[in-house]
Amino acid sequence: MNSPAPEPDFIPGLELSRRFYTDAVRPLLEEAAPGVPHSAARIGSGSEVLGYDTPRSADHEWGPRLQVFLHRHDVPRHAARIRHMLAEHLPKTFLGHPTNFAPTGESRDIRVMRRTDGPVHHRVEVTGTPIWFTDTLGFDPAQGITPADWLATPTQLLAEVTAGAVFHDGLHTLTPLRRALRWYPHDVWLYVLACQWQRIAQEEAFVGRAGEVGDELGSAVTAARLVRDLMRLCLLMDRRYPPYGKWLGSAFARTRVGPRLTPDLTATLAATDWHTRERHLTHAYEIVAHLHNELALTDRVAPTTRPYHSRPFRVLRADRFTEALTARITDPVLRDLPLVGAVDQFLDSTDVLTRPELTRAAGQSMRRPGSERV
Repeated sequence: MNSPAPEPDFIPGLELSRRFYTDAVRPLLEEAAPGVPHSAARIGSGSEVLGYDTPRSADHEWGPRLQVFLHRHDVPRHAARIRHMLAEHLPKTFLGHPTNFAPTGESRDIRVMRRTDGPVHHRVEVTGTPIWFTDTLGFDPAQGITPADWLATPTQLLAEVTAGAVFHDGLHTLTPLRRALRWYPHDVWLYVLACQWQRIAQEEAFVGRAGEVGDELGSAVTAARLVRDLMRLCLLMDRRYPPYGKWLGSAFARTRVGPRLTPDLTATLAATDWHTRERHLTHAYEIVAHLHNELALTDRVAPTTRPYHSRPFRVLRADRFTEALTARITDPVLRDLPLVGAVDQFLDSTDVLTRPELTRAAGQSMRRPGSERV
């Protein structure tokens, strides 16, 4: 009985794709379309783009893959020939990893992707930058980026297009586009931060109130929401786009304040009574408040917690930070928007946040006259 083939040594996906481009894809590009300029990158969806992939990632939709970008006028002239050349001549495996992915609609099981018959169902996407960015984000950043574009785009998508790696930029456009998307303009940043503080302000008193009436489960659920909001706030303060839930903790751990805050946030989630929960949360609030003041985006805001009016609950009164930030916004359109924020500050449906046409529609609906009453 034959023993199964050993699994290849794990190579981080970005490095694997870089070597795949250099050693396998680029020679075929030069043969299929000699002299045609292109750019090549591994950006977009995938744990390897954000640098979070592990051997576990290799069980589906992971492997040697990348984007090849052509000039707009070269896409109809050369893209089909390049795709065909790659399908016919790419190796079925590269450094021990399959290049042959299951076509859409088939099982994602890795055994399907290892088949060796027929052309290679590769994941080398051959496209143009306007097409790719519009499909991925809902707009083409080469045409300018409006505040509405920023706010209608989930931070996960912005993280995906600004992370990863560019292997070659023969078009001299991909790098500038990614640089333009690297972080929010100042006023947009202030607005998004203000709205994140507002989320905290809306629920910070509920941890104690729910616990006071014996609802420890409700108190714990509210505390968990506040922990998540604090983590996202710290990422925004650190000029990092918060990723979606699977990688939120991994990204938060890389922030400046992550190691310092993690013990209190962990203790908040582990607490079995609201008094303990509140004590750890209030300590976390004060750490984040000090961080806000260190950024010097606003006049200093007192970073100490205080009673919630006459009730026996300790809160930060996070709305004070919201007010300080909105006072510094100079763009009158942004300053007058309702404090709902970017699309993933008021929506959390994966089916919506992964579809740019839906996030843009949601953003527009929230900003119509009277939408603040919704």
